[in-house]
Amino acid sequence: MKKLILALSLTSLVGLAAAATPAAPAASAAAPAPAASAASAQQNKMKTCNADAKTKALTGDARKDFMKQCLSATGVAAAPEAAASATAQQSKMKTCNADAKTKALAGDARKAFMKDCLSAK
Repeated sequence: MKKLILALSLTSLVGLAAAATPAAPAASAAAPAPAASAASAQQNKMKTCNADAKTKALTGDARKDFMKQCLSATGVAAAPEAAASATAQQSKMKTCNADAKTKALAGDARKAFMKDCLSAK
């Protein structure tokens, strides 16, 4: 008889513990919802900025600058100006590199030529 009472008591305690366990995670799961939506908004912004950078074929420092401006609060208005200047600089770099290659410059002569070419307006 004592074993039966003990078994019933343990069963009821286990049942109470199991019933109380799901309620606690549900309450804590509701708390991260605002953080999840904020993370989702940031993820969407990141996806958009990445797509824009890819469309503009930005790489290296130009991409870093573009992403920084795009992800900032004022990035939407400032990003096209930065991308345009980065593209102009990249275009100038390509032209100067091509000229140096056609002239078969190397070493210090190439460095001097590139410096003059890139600083010219």
